[in-house]
Amino acid sequence: MDSRIQVERDGPLVNVTLALGRGNILDSAAMDALREFIESVGPDRTVRGICLGADGPDFSFGASVEEHEPGRVAAMLNSFHGLVRAWIHAHVPTVAVVRGRCLGGGLELASLCHWIVASPAAVFGQPEISLGVFAPAASVILPWKIGGARAEDLLLSGRSIGAEEAREWGLVLEVADDPRQAARDFLDEHVLGKSGTALRIASRAARQGLVEGVGERLDEIENLYLEELMSTHDAAEGIRAFMERRPPEWGDR
Repeated sequence: MDSRIQVERDGPLVNVTLALGRGNILDSAAMDALREFIESVGPDRTVRGICLGADGPDFSFGASVEEHEPGRVAAMLNSFHGLVRAWIHAHVPTVAVVRGRCLGGGLELASLCHWIVASPAAVFGQPEISLGVFAPAASVILPWKIGGARAEDLLLSGRSIGAEEAREWGLVLEVADDPRQAARDFLDEHVLGKSGTALRIASRAARQGLVEGVGERLDEIENLYLEELMSTHDAAEGIRAFMERRPPEWGDR
């Protein structure tokens, strides 16, 4: 297990903390470690809940931009989409605790959780389009989570929304000054006293549409990203411009 992914068992609850440095950037090693964690805990029916949080002022800025470069992006997507598939098949009730920015792959990860509890200053967005790319996993997860129109808003505009708007959209369950304590209180009251077996079966039933959507569409969308998008001028330019800290010069090709 990557030491930057901190895991602590607390009775029927497992606390997981991203400790990946500034912005909690999700590199491939972190993605693989999270996949290994969820694959190991999923079969343990005595685990009735997972609380996923992060060190520092921000939940996550998302996936490593450097790993979006043409020679590395296929391996990165393979790692991330392996995590997505493992997470949705584990069916352990999970709440994400979000402070600060929750962007890109960070929002995709948080959206895999059954619930999100956020601080008042939390911010959510899928800014990939501003780099000339898009978010494959979010293209499947967000329409299921918040509806097609709101998913299109985030995916096509690249804008961010605050915690209260995210709550109104149904993306966030609760906004609290101490989101970790609020998440723990919610799990204590509503989840941890129930049967671990029943919770997993109920999650399978409730998330059947999401599981089917990922199974049927994620590979196709990943191929669209790798085979069509990454062959364009603008995808390479957007990533390069971000790394060079300059405005992109779009060629519309």
